[in-house]
Amino acid sequence: MTKRNNPNGNHIKVAFFSTKPYDKEYFESLNIEYRFNITFFESALNQSTANLCLGYEVVCAFVNDNLDSTVIRKLANNGVKMIAMRCAGFNNVDIKSSMQYEIKVVRVPAYSPEAIAEHSLALILTLNRKTHKAYNRVREGNFSVDRLMGFNLAGKTVGVIGTGKIGAAFAKTIKGFGCDVIAHDLYPSKSLMEKGIKYTDLDALFESSDIISLHCPLTPRTKHMICESSLSKMKNGVMIINTSRGALIKTSDVLQALVNKKIGYLGIDVYEQEENLFFEDLSERIIQDDTILRLNSFPNVLITSHQAFFTAEAMTEIVSTTLRNIHEFSVGKPLTNEVSPEMAR
Repeated sequence: MTKRNNPNGNHIKVAFFSTKPYDKEYFESLNIEYRFNITFFESALNQSTANLCLGYEVVCAFVNDNLDSTVIRKLANNGVKMIAMRCAGFNNVDIKSSMQYEIKVVRVPAYSPEAIAEHSLALILTLNRKTHKAYNRVREGNFSVDRLMGFNLAGKTVGVIGTGKIGAAFAKTIKGFGCDVIAHDLYPSKSLMEKGIKYTDLDALFESSDIISLHCPLTPRTKHMICESSLSKMKNGVMIINTSRGALIKTSDVLQALVNKKIGYLGIDVYEQEENLFFEDLSERIIQDDTILRLNSFPNVLITSHQAFFTAEAMTEIVSTTLRNIHEFSVGKPLTNEVSPEMAR
């Protein structure tokens, strides 16, 4: 990579998309060290907004921005040289097109994995012990415990799919509740095995688990891994938790499994069609997504709006890593967190 003239890189212009107030607050605070010229756009990045990037070298995008081949081509024509994803996932980026147009792609591979692991646990505990329902009852003067019965976590088998930093943090946490933890990953963790966590194949995990928690990336291999076929292998009344990527679950199949009671509990912080819903206040609008409305109608479904990452520690790490990624690009250093073609397979 060619070294740039300014060692501070403060001439770099960054187009920042899908901006929320907390994004601007954190990035402006930590950008004091780098002094990048950041323009914050509230709009999502897509084919309609890509031309806003004219004159910018770097685009900073998030999970629901659309960086398909058409957008990548427009970015290249507008002079963009790098896409800085301020998240771990990059399934919404056409990596093949970015390589074709010589646009670098970087990401934030890990940011407080405990934040997401703890949110997964919060979904489990809330669904199980129905604390959200008890809270509303008591506020209305209803102190009955009827229909609030849960189950002991201790002794249950919990299947963890994906044991990277987040999955490993979750596995260690849930094991502390006295659960029998089994896991599946292409690259088993020796340290987890030393803690008594057993690795197995997917079919065995599906068949044995009382609770299944998803912590793997979205790839062609993992898309719709929770579907009619895999659900048929699971225990009746299984609890499924997803804080990873929405398309790991085939929503239509999960809806049917909720109807026929194959799934006893569903907790999701991500959703296949979330780009038109999550991170937005739609409380005064008519929601046009019939599927999310159907999911919300089930008493044993708990949906949060992609907030598992949302802690002060995680935000600080996301912002710090994103700015470091841009800095490395600006001064011609090797890109520590560059997305390689192999990672996109």
